[in-house]
Amino acid sequence: MKILKRVIAVGLLLGLIFGGKYFYKRNLNHNLEEITENKVYKSGVIPPDEIADYIKEYNIKTVIDLRHGGVGDKLNPEAYADIKAEKEVVEAIEGVNYVNIPSVQIPTEENLQDFFTVLDKPESYPVLMHCYHGTGRAMIYSAIYRIEYEGMDKTEARSKTRPFFSLPFSSFAEDKPKGKYLEEYKKRSNK
Repeated sequence: MKILKRVIAVGLLLGLIFGGKYFYKRNLNHNLEEITENKVYKSGVIPPDEIADYIKEYNIKTVIDLRHGGVGDKLNPEAYADIKAEKEVVEAIEGVNYVNIPSVQIPTEENLQDFFTVLDKPESYPVLMHCYHGTGRAMIYSAIYRIEYEGMDKTEARSKTRPFFSLPFSSFAEDKPKGKYLEEYKKRSNK
């Protein structure tokens, strides 16, 4: 009985630790992650009243907003008013550029061209790219960034972007649209 209580206590403690970390990352830190040290970050949406603090803390020069206000489903719940509010706040910060690349879950060729146009300019960095949750579009674009600008192969870029990509329920698994997209992705020849 004593051993069972200890096992339960340890289980609860681990649950609190990992649950607390998840809650902090998801709700308080907006899924912010560093992709390349002091250069590229990805996140979920950061509320307009908080984004200036993140821009200052990470010395962000360009915010790439991947939200698409016209979709309105549960993966893309953003509205044009939310996008406009962020745009106004970011554009009011001296020396910071705001770029909206309205993307659905799988980038189009036009989305990629807009993305590369920003990232090909050295003055754009450090960059913060984000979508609504920070776990879909921001991650797929992070993997593309790693392939194009860091020279990673597709598998390594997928694994660094989404550590559990190979699990069957992951949207980055090989048989899921994002996983298939990254496996079939072809690096630009002119880069």
